[in-house]
Amino acid sequence: MFFKFLKKQTLTILLTLLIIPQTIFAYSDEIIAGGDTVGIKLNTDGILIVGSYEINGHNPLIEAGLKSGDVISQINNNDVQTVEKMVEIINSCNCKSLNISYIRDEKTKNTTLDLYEDNGVLKTGLYVKDSISGVGTLTFIDPNTNLFGVLGHEIVDTNTGEIIDIKDGTIFDSKITGITRSSKGNPGEKNAVLYSDKVNGEIYENTNKGIFGKYTSEIDSSKLYKVANIDDIKIGDAKILTVLNGTEVGEFSIKILSVNKTSNKLKNIEFEITDKNLLDKTNGIVQGMSGSPIIQGDYIIGAVTHVVVEDPHRGYGILITNMLEEAEN
Repeated sequence: MFFKFLKKQTLTILLTLLIIPQTIFAYSDEIIAGGDTVGIKLNTDGILIVGSYEINGHNPLIEAGLKSGDVISQINNNDVQTVEKMVEIINSCNCKSLNISYIRDEKTKNTTLDLYEDNGVLKTGLYVKDSISGVGTLTFIDPNTNLFGVLGHEIVDTNTGEIIDIKDGTIFDSKITGITRSSKGNPGEKNAVLYSDKVNGEIYENTNKGIFGKYTSEIDSSKLYKVANIDDIKIGDAKILTVLNGTEVGEFSIKILSVNKTSNKLKNIEFEITDKNLLDKTNGIVQGMSGSPIIQGDYIIGAVTHVVVEDPHRGYGILITNMLEEAEN
C-alpha cells in the first residue's frame, strides 16, 4: 500500500493488488470408494531398532547410548537399508565394534556399538527390522490419477509411539479369516491372511492422515461417489464399507453424531455403529477397520480411523477431503 501527500495535506491512497498463492488440489469430484481389506508393507528408511538383549551381562544398546526407535543409516561409513546388508557388513568387517550413524528426532548422530562373543559368534545385542507389515482397509482410489489412500491415520512404532519414516512400500491382496470381537477397554481385530506377492499399489507416504501411493492394478470405476465437502455432511444415517469375511465388501449402517468443522483435522466425524449384523459379528469397531469409507447418500464423506476404547460401538473418522489433499502433497 502506497501513501502520497498532495496539496492541503490531502491524502491519496493507492492500493495494489496482492496476489496470494493458493494451493489448488486436483483430486476428482468423484472417486472410487474402497472397503477392501489390504495387506500393507512399509520398508523403513534405514534399519529400525525395536529392542535389545543382554550378552554375557552386557547390553550393547545401552552402552552405545542407543534406544528403541532409533534408525541406523550407516555402519562403518556404509549406507544400510536392509538387515541383510547389516549382517553382511558385520560378517566381513573382522572387527569387535561398529561405527554407527543413526537418526533420532530427525537428527543424525554417531556412536560406537561394541560386539560381544556368545558361543563363538559375535552379536550386536540389538533387535532390528527393515520392514513392517499389517492389515488395513482401502479408503479410495482416484480414477483420474490412480492415487489411493488407506487407513486414515499413520503407522507408528509400537515401542516409541512415533510415526515411522519409510522409504517405500506396497499394498497387496488380503483375506479375512475371522474376527476377534471388541469389548469394553479391549478393541478386537480382523484376522487375515496376507498375499504379499499379489501387489496392487506402491506406497509413497506414511502420514498422520493415512498411507498414500499409486494404485497399479486394474480399477473398477463403474461405481463412483461424489466427494463431500464438510457442509455436505449431515447428522444422521450413513454407512461404512468394510470386509468381515473373505474378500467381500459389505455395507453396514452407522449414525453420524457430530461433525467437527474447525479445530481437529484428524477426528472430524463422530459416529456410532447401528447395524445389528455388524454388532453381532464384531461388537463394534475392531482393528483392521481403519480406512473403511464412510458413505452418506451419493457422497463419500470420510474414513473410519479411531475406536472409543471404553465404548467400541462408537468411533471417529477423518474427512475424505483431508485424505485427498494429503495424497496430493
